[in-house]
Amino acid sequence: MALIDVQFCWLDPDSCRDLSLPAYATKQAAGMDAAAAIAEDSVLQPGEIKLFPTGFAIALPEGFEIQVRPRSGLAIKHGVTVVNAPGTIDADYRGEVKIGLINLGNAPFTVQRGDRIAQLILAPVCQAQLQQVQALGKTERGHGGFGHTGM
Repeated sequence: MALIDVQFCWLDPDSCRDLSLPAYATKQAAGMDAAAAIAEDSVLQPGEIKLFPTGFAIALPEGFEIQVRPRSGLAIKHGVTVVNAPGTIDADYRGEVKIGLINLGNAPFTVQRGDRIAQLILAPVCQAQLQQVQALGKTERGHGGFGHTGM
């Protein structure tokens, strides 16, 4: 497994002393858990969307992104997920990493300081070079859209 250097910076180190760096829970985990850097508990009502700070910024090497994905336990047990999943943090972004959560469950959900609220996945990026053509090559599927190949 390749290790890629990613620069990490607490935006206010004194106020984040009680928070953990994003970390992989196991040796082969794909995502690092990111925690909420909120000053006080925040209740996420059913159907509500809120943006949660993490207290840090990162600098990615060119050719990489961070994908912000839901934590499966929050999604399955409580219906709390990342609203724009997967979110993308581009290599040239230097602002605070924030996590947009939505409560799709039936009950209010309380986020506390330090709660792990999302996973951050480092991924390589390829950019497309579009080539305009008069027609596209034919395939077996053709124009078939949603549900075309079966349930």
